[in-house]
Amino acid sequence: MKSLFQTDEAWTGLILRVMLGVVMFPHGAQKLLGWFGGFGFSGTMGFFTDQMHIPAVLAFLVVITESFGSLGLIIGLLSRVAAFGIACIMVVAIWLVHWPHGFFMNWFGKQAGEGFEYHLLVLAVCAALLLTGGGKWSVDGAIVEQMQDEPAT
Repeated sequence: MKSLFQTDEAWTGLILRVMLGVVMFPHGAQKLLGWFGGFGFSGTMGFFTDQMHIPAVLAFLVVITESFGSLGLIIGLLSRVAAFGIACIMVVAIWLVHWPHGFFMNWFGKQAGEGFEYHLLVLAVCAALLLTGGGKWSVDGAIVEQMQDEPAT
């Protein structure tokens, strides 16, 4: 259990997790709350299950991971779990949606859809967080500290 929360006091983990959380939060808020032009929970679930034929359990996990996982990253709570969940979402997004459109994002509106370069960057950030943990000022670090202060039974 301790290895799940273990982290160092490096600024790198802090920067990576907070930025990933900030970038992913609007995506989760679109799906869960309908903010930022999103369809909200029921619209997103309907699209994922009816249009994309994603099982409801997995669609639900996407919404929850992007919404609460991003908040967890911002505060550094369960950073590795959130990074793993977001990495899984990115792999599936590349596979199901973005691969046919090539590498590059649709910068000039000439492609049929977005490429997967953004997703690869997110995967790299997630891999770094999986290896290092949440870094400086993370709740994970505070939890490990608390575990070390408690006497062994």
